[in-house]
Amino acid sequence: MNGCVPVSLLVPSLQAGRLYGLVSAVQDALLGGVDSLQYSLLNDFQRGFPLVARPFASIGECLGEPESEVISELTYLRACGKVSRVGGVFAPRTVGASTLAALKAPPERLEAIAAMVSARTDVNHNYRREHAWNLWFVVTAATADQVEAALREIESASGCRVISLPLLDEFHIDLGFDLGSGNRVTHPPRRVEARAPLTLTAAERRLMTVLEEGLELLPRPYARIGMRSGMTEDDVLDTLARWLRDGVLKRFGVVVHHHELGFRANAMCVWNVPDDRTGELGMALAAEHAVTLCYRRARAGDEWPYNLYCMIHGRERAEVEAAVASINRRLRLGAYPHGVLFSLQRYKQTGARYAALPAS
Repeated sequence: MNGCVPVSLLVPSLQAGRLYGLVSAVQDALLGGVDSLQYSLLNDFQRGFPLVARPFASIGECLGEPESEVISELTYLRACGKVSRVGGVFAPRTVGASTLAALKAPPERLEAIAAMVSARTDVNHNYRREHAWNLWFVVTAATADQVEAALREIESASGCRVISLPLLDEFHIDLGFDLGSGNRVTHPPRRVEARAPLTLTAAERRLMTVLEEGLELLPRPYARIGMRSGMTEDDVLDTLARWLRDGVLKRFGVVVHHHELGFRANAMCVWNVPDDRTGELGMALAAEHAVTLCYRRARAGDEWPYNLYCMIHGRERAEVEAAVASINRRLRLGAYPHGVLFSLQRYKQTGARYAALPAS
C-alpha cells in the first residue's frame, strides 16, 4: 500500500470530487491546461510513490483509472516536458559531494561558456540569473576533491573566476513542488556536515546509475531496473525503502518542471544575516508558503557575502516581487543586505549523476 493514497486525498477538504472540481476551476489559468488526472499525477505523487511491483496499477486504484491510462498520461507529461522523470531525489552531500557555484561571464561569451558548463556530466543544474554573477550551476561528484577539480577546470576553460557556495544547513529542500493543493511538506532543519561518500555495493552503485534517468514507464518498472542493475525486483524495492528511511533519498516520485507548468518567474533570494541568527531566520523563512527551497550556504568573502537563501516560484514576476516584499517586511529581513536574482534562462536541469561513486 506504500504511496497508494495521494497526498491531497488525505486532507478532508480535498476529497476526490472536490479536488477534481478545484482543478477544473484553476487548471487552465495555473497549469497550462492539465486535466484532473494529470494534476493528481503531477502533484500528489511527487513523494510517497508506490514501492510495489506494479506502482502504476496502485496509483490507478487510487484514482479510479486503469494502469494503462496512468502510464499513458505520465508518458505524455514527460514527452511535453512537464515531468522531468519519475525517480529519486538524493539528499545533498549524503551521497557524494556537491556545491552551488557561480561565475561572471562577459555578455558576449555567456552562451558559449554556458554551453561548455552544461556539457559536463558533473553539472546537473545551470541557469542564467539577473545579476553580475550571471551563471549559476551545481556540480556533483563522488568526493569534495573531485568537485573542487571540476570548478578549477571550469574556471580555466572559461577564463572567469568561479565562486563555490557549499550547503551548510537545509531548512526546506527537495520535498516536492506544490502546485496549489495547499499540502506543502516540511521537515526539521538538518546540518549538512562534510562526510565521506556513502559506501555502496557494486549492485547499489549500478542501481543508482540506472535510476539517474528515472523509472521506465512500464507495468513493472522495478523489475526492469533490477534486470539492468543485477538485483531482484524485491532487492530494488527494499533498497529504495531503506534509502528513504535512512534519509539518503529525500523523496521518490514524480519530478516536475515548474516552468513548463506555468511557474515561469523563478527567483533566488539571498540575505547576509548574522551567523547566529541563520537558524531562527531560516526556519521562519522555510515556513513561508511562497518559499519552495530554503537553506544556508557558505559565503565567498566580499565577492559574495550572502549566507541565507530561498527560492520563490510564481507565474509572474510581480507575484514573486510581492512575496519577497511581504517576507522582508514581516520577518524583518529587509534590514539586512539582500538581493533577488531572477532566472533568465535555464540551460540545464537534470538529476545529479552518481556513477563514479565508490563501491565497497
